[in-house]
Parts: sequence; structure tokens; C-alpha cells
Amino acid sequence: MAAGGGRAADPLSPAGLPCAFSPQSQAYFALASADGHLRVWETANNRLHQEYVPSAHLSGTCTCLAWAPARLQAKESPQRKKRKSEPVETSNQIDLLALGTAVGSVLLYSTVKGELHSKLINGGHDNKVNCIQWHQDNGCLYSCSDDKHIVEWNTQTCKVKCKWKGDNSSVSSLCISPDGKMLLSAGRTIKLWVLETKEVYRHFTGHATPVSSLMFTTVRPPKESQPFDGITGLYFLSGAVHDRLLNVWQVRSENKEKNAVMSFTVTDEPVYIDLTLSENKEEPVKLAVVCRDGQVHLFEHILNGYCKKPLTSNCTIQISTPGKGKKSTPKPIPVLAAGFCSDKMSLLLVYGSWFQPTIERVALNSKESHMCLVRDISNCWAPKVETAITKVRTPVMNSEAKVLVPGVPGHHAAIKPVPAQTKEAESKRKLGENEVSIEERLGALDIESKKEKDDLPQTNSFPVLLAQGLESNDLEMLNKVLQTRNSNLIRRTVLRMPLHAVIPLLQELTKRLQGHPNSAVLMVQWLKCVLTVHASYLSTLPDLVPQLGTLYQLMESRVKTFQKLSHLHGKLILLITQVTASEKTKGMPCPEQKAKLVYEEESSEEESDDEIDKDSDDDWDEDEEEKESEKDEDVDEENEEEDEDSEEKDENGEDRDAASEKELNGDSDLDPENGSEEE
Repeated sequence: MAAGGGRAADPLSPAGLPCAFSPQSQAYFALASADGHLRVWETANNRLHQEYVPSAHLSGTCTCLAWAPARLQAKESPQRKKRKSEPVETSNQIDLLALGTAVGSVLLYSTVKGELHSKLINGGHDNKVNCIQWHQDNGCLYSCSDDKHIVEWNTQTCKVKCKWKGDNSSVSSLCISPDGKMLLSAGRTIKLWVLETKEVYRHFTGHATPVSSLMFTTVRPPKESQPFDGITGLYFLSGAVHDRLLNVWQVRSENKEKNAVMSFTVTDEPVYIDLTLSENKEEPVKLAVVCRDGQVHLFEHILNGYCKKPLTSNCTIQISTPGKGKKSTPKPIPVLAAGFCSDKMSLLLVYGSWFQPTIERVALNSKESHMCLVRDISNCWAPKVETAITKVRTPVMNSEAKVLVPGVPGHHAAIKPVPAQTKEAESKRKLGENEVSIEERLGALDIESKKEKDDLPQTNSFPVLLAQGLESNDLEMLNKVLQTRNSNLIRRTVLRMPLHAVIPLLQELTKRLQGHPNSAVLMVQWLKCVLTVHASYLSTLPDLVPQLGTLYQLMESRVKTFQKLSHLHGKLILLITQVTASEKTKGMPCPEQKAKLVYEEESSEEESDDEIDKDSDDDWDEDEEEKESEKDEDVDEENEEEDEDSEEKDENGEDRDAASEKELNGDSDLDPENGSEEE
């Protein structure tokens, strides 16, 4: 029993590649590589048996796979012999391999025919398939997906038998009980379903991250005296993404606790798990765990009740290259998968590269706690292409055939003319000169000496540096490129970068956006340019949302607070401007201004009216006489300088004027007298 991982692009997806051993004596090993190809290897002689490339291997890459169980393949119905013209039921005689894809479809591949047997699409999943499990008796297939649903397939009719919601989040792993009546499903919590009614039988706490593997470890409960209902008392194992603990759970009665009873600790995230089932209470469970760091941890333990401390491995297996010479150091070789053989005393190890893995059978020595196998795989990196497998034919080249140079079709590479200096040098050499000057050598090699400029790389080398830095995780190289502020240079670099480096660049930018705000300002320019230039390529990726999930969450969290910050910013600006304006008015001295016009009132009309009412008629006459005398004095002073004749005339005129004024005053004097008489 094996659990293969998915793609590692999403931070919450299992590490490793989907792979599994065949159930019949582990004769074959199936591996779905990162390029979308399915390769089936023979474990006995390490030979490539078959290779299958799905039609949508780039967009719908394989995310999980599972072999049909041995009981189903060996099962033959006792019917009469069929004629040659009658169709044969292929599901009972063909080794089927189920493949789950990133677009939600399920493929059934026949290893006997070497071609696609059927395709399960209608009514299935809308998102990536995370796990596939065969039923050991009825030939049904169970699959779970990121669309939160579990689907039961009928493999003979290629139709959906039943579909139900498995969790509030994505369902990442499945496992069928030994009696075939129960189904374990897990996202972050683990549920035990009754297959007949599709109802939840038990809940378990689960893990903090998505569960990547589920498998039962026992067939019978430890206490055989009690009646057994097929599930109560059984143990099962679970492993999760980014979790270095493998938890063991026991199906108990409903009232008891739902936490793990024990756990196994490993050095890194589990990539591949295989175990031997314990059929009685005295038989220990043997567990082989392949970790992300390339090591294999072996456990052997009798499951019997609660254990507080995590159990460590009994043996650890590592593989490394031999150190040739004194200077060369041994390098570790990653182990891809490990499976127990039928005798349970030896182990099949798959190590090396996914393109050309090496399969080896290793005997287990219980005395050693650590095994380091030295293997030289330098000759194994070249792919072994069998003539029976490959369909590529070498073309027969004719002498008249014209081979074009890489570049623009129909164009040849520019041929540089031979410099004149080389001809002169050859003629001098013929005359007997032995030595050639350095200048002539440089001219012959067409090398121009240039002065060293700044350490900043040229524009055309930026895409190369960026691709190399992303591939090797070189911080100096990445900092050199990503810390540029020139927008034109950023755009040219993004235009010329290879497409396979777009997603790693976005992930690197996401990491740097979470850092210091000064670096985030630069990263936003890069992010904007990448999303605008490569929008068409990013829209073709089916798993873009999980790959850029961290970036989406980061942008949403930043944008949520932007509106509140803008409101606060506006209020602060208003307050600051008011405070500064009031401070300026306080500090400035008031300027002294002189009035252009000043008006003074002599006496109000009311006071004059009161005086008129109080005074008698005699007082009015006295005032008039005083006024007339004052006017006469003023006129006399003005006319003193004139001649005597004119003075006499003026005096006569003044007498007339005075008489007329008196008459006028007499008329005006009648008004107050009349008013007083009326009163």
C-alpha cells in the first residue's frame, strides 16, 4: 500500500511525485513525472516497460495514481467459454492504472494494451483530483478533489455512481477499510464514512495542515475476545503536509476521546509511505517512510493502546555517491519511494532522478540503526531508450539537404571577414620570424580590449541572471536584478525571461513583498510588469489560484486597510493644517494702521430738541442776536482791505442782507412759537 504525493508548487500541496508499486508482487513501478508523462518501470531489471503521454499532459498533469487491487485483477467469473467474436470484459483481465489530473478528470490506463482504457469525466470533479482509491471487491473507484466532494465511480460504465460533499474545505486523502464497508476521508479533519448510507460514523481531530496520506495498519483489533463489527478497535495512520509527525488513531466507541493514540517522528515531511498490515495482536506493524530530505525511516512497533512520547525510527537508510579522490565529497542521492517485498524482510528502493530512476532490492538488517549505501549513478543519468519502445526514427540525410542555423529561418550566422593583420602575420612567419606579438594574437582571435566599466550587468544579461538566480536560489544574483529601479529595464527583462521562470519569480516576489516596506515598493513594480506582460500565459495555468494563494491573501489584507488609512490620512491633514494656521496667527505681530477718516459727533438731535422745549422765547431771541453780531464781525474783518468806496457800498449791501436774514429768521422763529402755542 502506497501513498504518492502531488505537485509542490502550492505551499500546502504534498511534496514529491505521484508514484506507486503494482500490487502483484511489486513487479512494476509507476511514476508520473513533472513533465506530465507516465512511465512504468520493471522492478526486476530496472527497464522502462511503458511510457504514456496524455493529450493534455501540460495543462492536465497527473496529480495522483493508484493500481487496481490484485483481488480484482485475478477475479474471473465462472461463465461459459466465449467465442472470439464476443467482447471480453477487460476490467477482470487487464492491469488498470487510475490517474487523477489537475483539471478534475480521471483516466484509466491499461498497462497490458499500453494505451488509454477509458476516461471518467461526466459529472465528476471541477477541480484538481487529490487522491484515488480502488474498492477491493466491487471494482468501484473513489476520488476526492479540491471541490470539497467525494465521487464514487462505476469503472465499467464510466459514470458517476454517487457524489457527496466530504468537507467544508478541500478533501486531500482517502482510504477504504479492510472489510470494504467504511471510507476514511481527510482534509484537515478526518472523517469515517459508512459507504452504504454515506453518513459520518466517527470524527477525528486531524492535523493543522492538509492530510497527505491515510492507511489502515491493522486488520483485527488487539482484544480478540470482544465481538468485532469490522471497524471498532482498528488502527490507522495519517501524515500531513509540513508535519514531521505521523499520527496513529484508533476507531473507538463514540464516547471516548478522538485524539491520536501515538505518533512516529521523522526528519522531514513524509513523501511516500508503505507498511505491512498487522493481522494479529502479536505481529508488529512495519513502516517505511520516505522523507522530503531523501532519507528512509523504518519503524517496527506493536500497536497496543496509548503511547505518550513520539516513537523514533529503528533504522535510517541513506544513499550517497562515492567520493572520488581527496577533494571530491560524497553527495546524497534522494530516495523517491520504498516498498516492502512480499517476504517483509527486504525493501525495494527507488532512488536517483525521476527521469531515469534506479530500483534496487535491499535486505533489512535489524541490528544496524543507520545504513548508508554508496552507489555510483553517474552512468545512470543518460536515459536508456529501448528500440521496442521508441517510435522516433533517425532521418536519412542527403548531401543536397540544407541545414539551417538556429535563429531566423532561412538565415545563416554572420561570417566575420578575416582581418588583414592575420595575413601579414602569416607572411612574416613565413619569412622566418618565430615569435608573434601579443597584438597580432589578439587581432587573430578578434578580441577587443575593453576597459572595465561598472559591475552592473548589461541589459541583455538580466534575463539570464534572473533565470539562473531563481533556479539556484542565489540571493546575490537575485538582489542584483530585483533591486533595479529603471522601469524600462524591468520591462525588457520580464519580456525576455523564459516562461518556466514566471511562477518561481512570482513566488520570490511574494516572499520579498512580506519583508521591509522599502523593498516592497520595488517588488510591486516587478509584480505589475510580470502580471501585465505574462497575463496570457498565467491564464492558461489550471492551478494558478493555489499557486498564487499567498499573493492573493497578501494583496487582500493590504487593500482592506487602505480605505481606512486614506480616511485617517485625510483627517490628519485637516488637523495639521488647522494647527499650523493657528500657530502662524499667534506668532505674527499686529500691524499699526492709521485711520484715513475720523468723524466726531457734536450733539445728538434729541439733546437739541430737549433744549428747545426747555428754553423760553426770550432765550431764542438772545441766541439770534448773538448769531447776527458774530456774522457782522466776520464780514467786517474780510472787507477791511478794500477801498473806502467799496466799503460803503458793501455796508449798505450788508444792511440789506441783514434785514433779509432777519425776515427769514422771523419766519423761522414762528415755527417753534406756533409749536409751543399748540402745546
